[in-house]
Amino acid sequence: MIVILALIAGFLALRLYSVLGKRTGHEQEPALRTAEERAKVAVLQPRPVADVPGDSTRLSDAFIAPGGEGGVRALIAADRNFDVPQFVEGARSAYRMVLEAFWRGDRQELEWLCDADVLASFEEAIASREVAGHVLDNRLVRIEKAQIVDASVNGSVAEVSLRFEADIAAVTRDKDGNVVAGSLTDAVSTNDIWTFTRDLRSNDPNWKLSETDEAA
Repeated sequence: MIVILALIAGFLALRLYSVLGKRTGHEQEPALRTAEERAKVAVLQPRPVADVPGDSTRLSDAFIAPGGEGGVRALIAADRNFDVPQFVEGARSAYRMVLEAFWRGDRQELEWLCDADVLASFEEAIASREVAGHVLDNRLVRIEKAQIVDASVNGSVAEVSLRFEADIAAVTRDKDGNVVAGSLTDAVSTNDIWTFTRDLRSNDPNWKLSETDEAA
């Protein structure tokens, strides 16, 4: 279900999809979040319609790519709490959190953010780079764009795919801190599609990362 490739000798692809198939790694050392702190982030949680200013079904080219509006309207019809601007903002937060958790090898954080298949692939990639003695010193410089490109509802399961355009700077170091590959001064542009999934009947309001791929 996941299409993420991973590290072969050094982090060269810099895309999440290239993390889990070829064994790529990224890593930083921010402090781990407690369960309470993670709850405050509220990644991709819908809010009640009564709390949404204006029209909760409003659609905008700033949030939805051409061709994606029909799927979004179908999702809104199935879940009136779904708010497009809030979802896209939450997805941007999730994008950063997943990348940073993978880079630092935080399996617990990834478990909270990803579905079982994605998590298994991440854990395999993390274990591979740990065996190699590699530490990733990566930085998400900026997210240039995040847009919904597709959405669907199959039974009670909703899926939303977003296109992320971002700049990432990366350095791969060995166990002694020596640079193996990359540079923090030269950011590389990435262009990926991430899909988030949620069972609309579930009491869990969070969406989880279920698939990634390179954008065409």
